[in-house]
Amino acid sequence: MPGHELRLEQWANFYVITSTAAATLLGLLFVVITLAAARGRKDTASIRLYLTPTVIYFASVLLLSALLLVPNQTRLSAVTCICLQGVAGMGYSGSLAIKGGAGSASYAQRSDLFPYVVFPFGAYALMVAGGLVLLQGHQ
Repeated sequence: MPGHELRLEQWANFYVITSTAAATLLGLLFVVITLAAARGRKDTASIRLYLTPTVIYFASVLLLSALLLVPNQTRLSAVTCICLQGVAGMGYSGSLAIKGGAGSASYAQRSDLFPYVVFPFGAYALMVAGGLVLLQGHQ
């Protein structure tokens, strides 16, 4: 449909750079996880608690970059990708707030909830809001 085309090719270099950085950092995180796992079983709960959200957040950046680089993207398909990923991320961050506050594998300090739960939840909420603004916006 003419008029519903979304000019994402202007952002292609940004998405390529962002996805490359996310993929590189994911690779480095797996090296860190491997080295940390060699230390012993006592650190397994902290590794899962602190590194799993980081891996998920980097993977979500990589996924969104890949989805937005799909050729012939329309406004509706881009909004769908952005909003669905934002809602999924909000659900994941919300589940961390519920899980991370209680149990044996809880964050060492309450201030750890901000970088691992609150800020990502806000970023995903902004993704959903940005997707809705994109849906309503004009070129």
